[in-house]
Parts: sequence; structure tokens; C-alpha cells
Amino acid sequence: MHNTTSMLVELGAIILALGLLGRFAGRVGFSPIPLYLLAGLAFGQGGILPLDASEDFVATGAEIGVVLLLLLLGLEYSASELVTSLRTQYPSGAVDFVLNAVPGAVAALLLGWGPVAAVALAGVTWISSSGVIAKVMRDLRRLGNRETPVILGVLVIEDLAMALYLPILTALLAGAGLAGGTVTLLISLGTVGAVLYLALRHGRLISRAVSSDNPEMLLLVVLGLTLLVAGVAERLQVSAAVGAFLVGIALSGDVAEGASNILTPLRDLFAAVFFVFFGLSTVPADIPPVLVPALILALVTAMTKVGTGWFAARRAGIKTPGRWRAGGTLVARGEFSIVIAGLAVAKEPRIGPLATAYVLILVVLGPLSARFTEPLARRVTAHLPRRFAPAAQPASAGPSEAAPAPTGDAAPDATHDAAPDATSGSEAGAGPEPDLGSDLEAELGPEIGPEIGPEAAPAKS
Repeated sequence: MHNTTSMLVELGAIILALGLLGRFAGRVGFSPIPLYLLAGLAFGQGGILPLDASEDFVATGAEIGVVLLLLLLGLEYSASELVTSLRTQYPSGAVDFVLNAVPGAVAALLLGWGPVAAVALAGVTWISSSGVIAKVMRDLRRLGNRETPVILGVLVIEDLAMALYLPILTALLAGAGLAGGTVTLLISLGTVGAVLYLALRHGRLISRAVSSDNPEMLLLVVLGLTLLVAGVAERLQVSAAVGAFLVGIALSGDVAEGASNILTPLRDLFAAVFFVFFGLSTVPADIPPVLVPALILALVTAMTKVGTGWFAARRAGIKTPGRWRAGGTLVARGEFSIVIAGLAVAKEPRIGPLATAYVLILVVLGPLSARFTEPLARRVTAHLPRRFAPAAQPASAGPSEAAPAPTGDAAPDATHDAAPDATSGSEAGAGPEPDLGSDLEAELGPEIGPEIGPEAAPAKS
């Protein structure tokens, strides 16, 4: 009885603290993720007020949080959108992987952590935070800008790559050798391919079988199915998160929209618990020794993300200001970096403090980068010698092309990115931009507190 009472008191204190922190973050327009991590550090071992009675419950809640994060992510996309993005954006995805995963792997090897830790840290530095990026783009009123579909395309490729990366990481963490890892990868590829095929060919039938006009029944069926598939996937070493992501992809139409609306509050609650649990599992005294490596890694991968966005926007025919904005917007890391680190921390505990410091730095730097990268780049290039400066536009291009590009901080860029561009799609190999939905704001949507996930996931066809 005493343990139950203590658990309720601790859980109540944690959830109340999360609510207050999320409210404060919303008031100041700041991501709540670093505040949740700091709360976990304060309540964990070596913190200000260690919690013991609720630790097991919080650990289970954290697992559910990861599953719901990936389920809601899958509900945002239809199988056709994923296939379209894969066909048109795979060069940008490859550049994204090389520029941003390799620095993490190299850093782990230089620190002497071994190949498994290198694979894990590569994922931490690779994946951008879709939640933080969504809020930043809304705050800066850039949803109508021409670089926005490019940014979404890069995020979609990263999300789809997670379905292959997480099973490999899980197998390596479980100690599987080359043969075991190969089998896991083949199972993952087969599963992803089968789900995409079923969703493309028979998505309506799957959704009809799950559909219900009663919100309570819809919640129970979708949540139960997701947890079941996640458990089976975990047993097969494919990763519970990937199983949940595939369930989200398989659902479409009104079922996906209804499930997203019902599950979003649950996702926000348990995802916040997940961030707290990650902080609980990190000893605060372990962070200062890794601050310098984390800062160096953050600066390097911030620049490589800017390069990724520049390349992707250039392929799509976006002009120079939009390229800088695309790169600066992609800098933020957040929820999925912590998810990857959370999987690896049991095998390599030293990843926890470094990942915490790394995410804290970039979740703060990301919004600043999105706002100031393009104006800063414009000022720097204006002072470069003429031979290094970008070529001037032809005089006959017309007033819309001769005028200087606005920064886009207060409104969509009318001259360069909202209006049709004569160079759009003209670059070799660019291909059509992916159709990620007619309503970009609904596509970008929700948040934890104000940050994570879509506010209203778009209906998937």
C-alpha cells in the first residue's frame, strides 16, 4: 500500500511538472524537449530529487511513448507518398546520410566506443526533429514557401530510413553477428515491402476492417493492434518502433485521421514521459566531461545539415535564399535522436550523456539556425570579392527576379519561393517534387506540448 501511494504521488508530481514545463515552453515559443530532459536529470540518480517508487512504471510508459511516436508518424504518410518521395528524393537522402551519419560514427570511433556505438551515434546525428521543425516553420510563416516541400521530402526519407536502420541497430545491440544482422535486415526489408504493397493495393480494405464510428472502439482497436504488432516485431528483433510505424502506414483515409486525432493526446503524454525517463537514466555528473565533444559534434552536424538542405533545394530548382532557409531549418535534432540513444544506452551507457548534451544544444540552436542562416549567408556573400559572389540575375529577368529576396522570417517569400520560378525543376535529375499533401500545415502539424507530431494528421488516400 505504501509503495502504491508513493508511486501515485511521484507520478502525479512528474506529470504536473511536465504540464507546467510544457505550458511555459509554449508561452515563450520554445521546444519543451530540453525542459523534459532537464526534468529527468533532476529526478534521476544523482539529481536534486531522485524518484524510486515510480521508476518501473515510467520505464513502461517510455516504451509506450516510443511506440506511439512512431505510430503517429506513420499515420501522417500514405504508402503512395512514401513511394513518391523515395523515387524523387533518394539522392538527397543519400547525401543526408553521408553528411550527417558519418560524423557521428567517426566521433564514436575516435572516442574509442567501438563499432556498435558508432552505428548508434550515427543515427543520433543523422535524423532531424520533425516536431521542432514543424513548429519553427509555422512560427516563421514559411508553410507557403517553395522550399517547404523539399524540407518535407528530406524528413520523409529519414522517417522511411528509420524502418531499415532501427532493426539493424537492434540486432547489433542484441549481439547478433554478421549472419544474424543480415537475417534481421532481410526480415525488415521484406516486412516493409509487404506493408507498402498491402497499403498500396489493399489499404482501403485494411482501413475498413479497423474502422469504427465509435471513437472508443477505434481507439481500442488501433492501440491494441499497434501494441501487438510492436511486440511481435520486437520478438523478431525488427524493433517495436518499426512495427508501430508500419501499422500507421497501413491505415489510410478517415481511419488514419480519426486515429490520429484520438491518439495525439496519449502520444503527447507518453512521449513526454519517455524524455523524462531518458533523463532519469542519465547521471548529471556524466554530462560535463562530454560537453566539448557534444558541442563540436553539434557544430559540425549543424553545418552538414545546412549543406543537405542546400543540395536538396538546389535539385528542386529553388533559388539561393530558399536553399539557405531549407538548410537552416533542418538543423534541429530532437525526439528520434533520443529514441535511438535510448535503445543504445543499455549496451553503451556513455552514449546517454553525450546524446543528452547534443540534443540540448541543437534543439536550442535549430530555431535560431532556421531564422538567421539565410540573412547571415546573404550578408557574408555581399562582402565577398566579386569573383566569389553568386552570379547576378540577367537584367531582363523582370522585377520579381531583380529584387532582393526577403528573409522570410515574417511572411512567405513572395519573390523567390511562393511565385513560380523559371528555373524550377530545370536541373538535371531533379524530377518532380513529392506530393506531400495539399494542406502543408496539416501535414506538418502536432507537437508535444507545442512541438512533437501533427496537430491534425491529414487524411491519407
